Amino acid sequence: MNLPNKLTLLRIFLIPIFLLVFLIRIPYGQYIATAIFIIAASTDGLDGYIARKRKQVTNLGKLMDPLADKLLITAALIVLVELRLISGWIAFIIIGREFFVTGLRTLAAAEGVIIAASKLGKLKTISQIVAITAILLNLAIGKYLMYLAVIFTLWSGIDYYLKARKNLRLKAE
Repeated sequence: MNLPNKLTLLRIFLIPIFLLVFLIRIPYGQYIATAIFIIAASTDGLDGYIARKRKQVTNLGKLMDPLADKLLITAALIVLVELRLISGWIAFIIIGREFFVTGLRTLAAAEGVIIAASKLGKLKTISQIVAITAILLNLAIGKYLMYLAVIFTLWSGIDYYLKARKNLRLKAE
């Protein structure tokens, strides 16, 4: 169990704590939950950076890191929908894209094709984290940042589809 994998597991461990603190009514709970969300989200880039720099990339990390990302974003989106801070269609598009891309990657992997994470996918993740954070903090710009995150989400989903289609077509020939 190396440091990058420990950071990924920390992110997963922080998700129920984020949910609990956000949903119970305690003084400054929303701000504490937002801090927990930011800490958890920060481990996303950090674990990958450390794993690559120290050459500690593991199969466990390859599996758990994207799962941890999806769990964190999904948990935050569900809370935001439950509290009527965002519309359900926004959460559906973002979560649906994750299922779609995961399915594409699984199909490609079954064919021996690896579809690597793209810069657009990383931009999508950052835009989602920033938008969720802004909404958690009740910033007026949060709604617009979330719309921007939806655009990046759709764009990156289309990009993954085009890459998968191209790579799978080349493999089939």
